Amino acid sequence: MKRPVPAESASAFIDAKINELGDWRGKTLAKVREIIHKADPEIVEELKWVKPRSPGTPVWSHDGIICTGETYKNVVKMTFAKGAALKDSSGLFNSSLEGKVRRAIDIHEGDKVDETALKDLIRAAVALNLNLKAKARSKPKPQRASSKRAD
Repeated sequence: MKRPVPAESASAFIDAKINELGDWRGKTLAKVREIIHKADPEIVEELKWVKPRSPGTPVWSHDGIICTGETYKNVVKMTFAKGAALKDSSGLFNSSLEGKVRRAIDIHEGDKVDETALKDLIRAAVALNLNLKAKARSKPKPQRASSKRAD
């Protein structure tokens, strides 16, 4: 079983990634990160999917994954784990729209991030995770068949 990367290490990794990029992508990732923390101060930064050829992916979680923050040559991509279940009245989602579960926001150089709409989306994702967790806790556990025989 893989051990999760400690939150301090994940935060340090994200800091290093932002500094390493040193261009609009780093600034955009830093801005997105700031908005995420403003939307939910209890958010946890994680680093997932670390492999020998991949340093991993920044992930923001609150009782489950909220979104990831990936950087590519021409885009900073925020992928919401349960985005298809979220109401996106501001139309932020512009990628992975055909997916049944995830939705993404591709931010290109020069794009302005709608901070209010993004905060609303983050809060909706947190509320969804909390709701799903509460439902899972209140669901009765199935009874195991007894191995005792009736006489």
